[in-house]
Amino acid sequence: MSEASIEERVVRFKTDYTRLCDEIGKVIVGQNEVVQGVILSLIAGGHVLLEGVPGLGKTRLVRALSEALHLSFSRIQFTPDLMPADVVGTDVVVTEESGNKRFEFRRGPIFANVVLADEINRATPKTQSALLEAMQEASVTVGKETVLLDSPFIVLATQNPLEMEGTYPLPEAQLDRFLFKLQVRFPGHEVLHTILDRTTGNTEPTIEPVLTAAQVLQMRQLALDVPVARHVQDYAVRVVEATHPDIDGSPEITKRYVRYGASPRGAQALLVAAKVHAVIDGRFNVAVDDIRRAIKPALRHRLILNFEGEADGIGQDAVLDGITESVHE
Repeated sequence: MSEASIEERVVRFKTDYTRLCDEIGKVIVGQNEVVQGVILSLIAGGHVLLEGVPGLGKTRLVRALSEALHLSFSRIQFTPDLMPADVVGTDVVVTEESGNKRFEFRRGPIFANVVLADEINRATPKTQSALLEAMQEASVTVGKETVLLDSPFIVLATQNPLEMEGTYPLPEAQLDRFLFKLQVRFPGHEVLHTILDRTTGNTEPTIEPVLTAAQVLQMRQLALDVPVARHVQDYAVRVVEATHPDIDGSPEITKRYVRYGASPRGAQALLVAAKVHAVIDGRFNVAVDDIRRAIKPALRHRLILNFEGEADGIGQDAVLDGITESVHE
């Protein structure tokens, strides 16, 4: 690939990324970091967990993303009585014209490009685990049949804070399959005014599709092609190692408050997200700062605090701040 073609692809990438951000920005106000994180995850081929109290626009954001893309969309409302077959589908008995009966697989709502798993932590762990294969392998197995999902495929799950009534904690294996965990916070004073101005009148902004599946996959391919210098990759490795209290040299805050650290998927998430950050900034190389920008969203849901951390009210972000300060280039 020539330098000229790389530069042209990077410029086109930035243009497409900006168009998508601007289109979603018509209806989602004051959540730029969350919007950018969702788009980054789509490009990177990962999934996103959106956490926040009800009413902050998490569901609207996912709908806005699907409307701004020429992609199929489905919504799964997670409830305590939802069963795994309600998510992935099931075999049903079909009677043919000849009178013979056979099993036929009826696809569930997981078969879409953009899947909204709404209030995912209101379903039981058994139902939550129905997403594991789909999120990791981009396939679904029912009985002896394995069916591939369309690409791109992204699960955008919304979650209420765990202290709210009627919620179940997500299994660690489920959490580890999310590329990012993004926190949706209450908007500021002026942003709240803007939201009211846009949503309480006779008309609301409409979103037009700006990108196709092929364009998203092209953006993904460009991002994955970005080279990473060994010292930059080593920084990501040392950050992940610093989340483990049993590894020599991990910071004091980790040893004191963390029970289990991030898995190798955490290192993969750091590196892939950093590549996308680099191209968004117009560079075809990854810097240490790109890794730093991804540390909290990529690792906060992969740290399991110990009893002392829970008792002292130390959050994962505070631990990651300490790790970032202690790990040098």
